[in-house]
Amino acid sequence: MLLLKEYTINPILSYWIFSLRFYLTTDDEIAWKKNFQQWMVFLNDYKNHGGRVTTGSDSGYIFKIYGFGYIRELELLREAGFNALEVVRAATYNGAEALGLESEIGSIRVGKKADLVIVKNNPLRNLKELYGTGHFKLDDNNKPVREGGVHYTIKDGIIYHAPTLLEDVRDMVKQAKIDAKLSSEKSH
Repeated sequence: MLLLKEYTINPILSYWIFSLRFYLTTDDEIAWKKNFQQWMVFLNDYKNHGGRVTTGSDSGYIFKIYGFGYIRELELLREAGFNALEVVRAATYNGAEALGLESEIGSIRVGKKADLVIVKNNPLRNLKELYGTGHFKLDDNNKPVREGGVHYTIKDGIIYHAPTLLEDVRDMVKQAKIDAKLSSEKSH
């Protein structure tokens, strides 16, 4: 919930909360989970029989924060049974191939466009390394600490310091909330 508050402006949060105002019983939630598991089995089976699976999150819709929702999708492919390399291929080359752009993007080769993220630790061991904010782990004193996360993003040949970008987004969201509150107070 903390990420939602730090990286999402109020109108979007309000929309998400409004869109979920319906009654779900425990049995309803269990049925949805079982349905979701069936789709994961199907997706993995499709891939195992030669089907091409790509990624493309539904960010911006019901608690899927831009950037964060995409990494969660990668984790769900892993949960569905894809190995880590198959997840990376779905997120890179398979998408380029589906678009007919595999000669330009989707893999790292001389002459191709390459947008990259630079992380400290191996994301094949833990996809949570790809979250901009990293992930929590316990240190030697059993205290939770953040680890990992994207350190640099290279887009169109320009190097961006990812923690600075995240700080900028947090600041923009915080300012938008302050502005909305002031505007609301003025109109009353």
